Amino acid sequence: MMSLKTEEEIELLKENALLVSKTLAEVGKAVKPGVTTKKLNDIADAFIRDHGAIPSFLGYEGFPAALCMSVNDAVVHGFPSDYVLKDGDVVSVDCGTIYKGYNGDSAYTFPVGEVDEETSRLLEVTEKSVDLGAAQAIAGNRIGDIGHAVQSYCESFGFTVVREMVGHGLGKSMHEEPEVPNYGKPGYGKKLREGLVICIEPMINAGTRSIYLDDNGWTVRTSDGKKSAHFEKTVVVRHDESQILTTYDYIEKGIEYN
Repeated sequence: MMSLKTEEEIELLKENALLVSKTLAEVGKAVKPGVTTKKLNDIADAFIRDHGAIPSFLGYEGFPAALCMSVNDAVVHGFPSDYVLKDGDVVSVDCGTIYKGYNGDSAYTFPVGEVDEETSRLLEVTEKSVDLGAAQAIAGNRIGDIGHAVQSYCESFGFTVVREMVGHGLGKSMHEEPEVPNYGKPGYGKKLREGLVICIEPMINAGTRSIYLDDNGWTVRTSDGKKSAHFEKTVVVRHDESQILTTYDYIEKGIEYN
């Protein structure tokens, strides 16, 4: 059953969303060739705790880190490790917090150094598709409207949509109803209602949409070894225009934060 949030709850979710946004920016400052993904994880863990929150991913169903760090062909749920980032890599950083009893959850895929033209376009298209999906998060629309907006845009560039992994509701729990697929048909699926808070998180591949689960039981990878991108924003369903709680401005516009 979908849980609709009060304005007070939405404010608490917004506080979490802003903390996650700042954490992603803090990690982004350190993304460069020669840095290990474990180092980036440690930066995020310390930043979250310094702001009075805890990293929600750490220990979640046994996950061993504060961040999901997915490099190149890793779609989601990659483990931070001693892997040293190289020029031309991409690293998807998925971050969650628990603060004042509510959750934050967002993701951003960073280019490492100089990336090729196809990779740059993959990141741009995937990021844009989040906002196109969010624009459909209006009361009276349906889940399929969000998925269709994401799918049609990304596929128009020749990229593919991972179908096994989906977005979700957010609140006191990290994963709430409804599921929010990144594909679908307009007018189909559950009807969206005012006060629903969801995470829209396209996982888009440069090659085939086919994926497999790594031996660690967590990391999902592209079957053809090509790169994948993952962006995620927390969004509130409103009557006239959706409200996006996540901001990438700290990353992309260099806005200062505490």
